[in-house]
Amino acid sequence: MKKTVLIIDDSLPIRYLLEVMLNRTYNVVSACDGLAAMAWLKNGNIPDLVITDLQMPNINGWELIEFMTESNLYQHIPLMVLSGVHDTKESFANIRPGNIKTIIKKPFDPVILLDTIDHVLKAQHVPAFS
Repeated sequence: MKKTVLIIDDSLPIRYLLEVMLNRTYNVVSACDGLAAMAWLKNGNIPDLVITDLQMPNINGWELIEFMTESNLYQHIPLMVLSGVHDTKESFANIRPGNIKTIIKKPFDPVILLDTIDHVLKAQHVPAFS
């Protein structure tokens, strides 16, 4: 069964590019901002990975990360930040680091991004014992 990746970015070209890149391997859902992503989550959907931009209208990436970090239901979902913000490390000082698996700055190398996504999702896999 394919894992589900939720992409949140207000840039339609970025969302489209990521959908095309990831669609062969993963179920891809995209949202234009944190508000749309939260609506999708509150409908009972649980992704295996969330990739979010930071600067978006309505509910931005910072607010979405805080929401997911503080939620018992969503706090286990790995987060990746894909952003053009240049001071990201200082900006994440108040966020629990366990939720954010990596920060990738725009513009990004698609090969590195795919490798990073694969690595994050494989790290989440817990083998079943019989």
